[in-house]
Amino acid sequence: MTVVMNDYRLIFVGPENGRTGVGDYSQTFVDNVRPHFGEVCEIRTQGPGEDRIADIRRYRRELARYVAGARPGRVLVHGEIAAGGAGPFWTIAGQRGIPVTATVHDPPQGVWMPGYVQGIASRRLLLHGIHYPLRPVSRVLEGLVNGRRTLFALTETGRRSIAETYPKTHTVYIPHLVRERPEILPAEQRPKAVGFFGHVYRGKGFEQIAGIRRLLPPDISIRVAGRGTESLPRAEGIDIVGPVDGKAEDDFFESIRAVVVPYGKRHFYAETYPASGVVAHATAYCTPIVTTGYGSLAELDEEDGATVVPIDRTEPDAVATGMAEAISSLVNDNDRLARLGKNSARTRDDRSTARTAEAFVAAWRELLDSQH
Repeated sequence: MTVVMNDYRLIFVGPENGRTGVGDYSQTFVDNVRPHFGEVCEIRTQGPGEDRIADIRRYRRELARYVAGARPGRVLVHGEIAAGGAGPFWTIAGQRGIPVTATVHDPPQGVWMPGYVQGIASRRLLLHGIHYPLRPVSRVLEGLVNGRRTLFALTETGRRSIAETYPKTHTVYIPHLVRERPEILPAEQRPKAVGFFGHVYRGKGFEQIAGIRRLLPPDISIRVAGRGTESLPRAEGIDIVGPVDGKAEDDFFESIRAVVVPYGKRHFYAETYPASGVVAHATAYCTPIVTTGYGSLAELDEEDGATVVPIDRTEPDAVATGMAEAISSLVNDNDRLARLGKNSARTRDDRSTARTAEAFVAAWRELLDSQH
């Protein structure tokens, strides 16, 4: 029997729009899978460390009501799980008798700090004093919670890491979606500048900006935009734009020839293999990328519109030196900028929101078919 997805109720669990990059992703994702289902019910959590235990209990009660109100055998639950996302993790934990899937944003584990809730989140010594030594316990806990579920990863590196860590799960790689954005000037026609973009947190490489600035020729500008960037130190030749949305985001990308992604280790718990929302944003604007080969970023190449810079992190200032050399070479080469821009446009089309939704629906249909 072939499953008809329009007969199903999807119960979607994920952070609210604007609650970190996962919240932004969640909104775009649910908007695009919605047309494939007869009904979509949303349970939207708060950001990492913002949910209370009482909130999680409320989410679980809400989930139970949505399941009870669905036609028997015609319900699917899907969650968006990230490192500090205790709310979505515990909401879908322990659900039995219904199909439950999840996208794991920080593989190989979904949630690295399952106790990251109000009351603990603000007490960092307590937070890490609990979670760091209990890493083996949280890994086993997650294996018990996810059991034989289908887990999605947004990079192939991430998918492999989940499969190796939790071999009983079924893992599926579907690339990070690329949102629709207006057409802007081709990269080679934009001002001679590069951009740093995204939310400011550990591992994103914002601390490399000053070193890269010192090594770049004065005719190449640096512009910095995203949530939290307004608090970064200012210096000559570095334009701090701050948060951008809508037309301001369009203008930011039209003012740079490439996006710089000098990522490194995100946190000290373990290696993680997330997809980069910054790369997806740059791809949406057909903007070339200059990136380190850290983690899943090593999957990128010029066919994706990216230049991957090998970095020897044992050498002092290796990241700044390598990135500055790659930036100077790229922004002064119009032919190469044009080629990477065209490759980025092809990648944008391949990973459009519509195609991403279709890929998830195909995987869900396969899962549901196997259960009938």
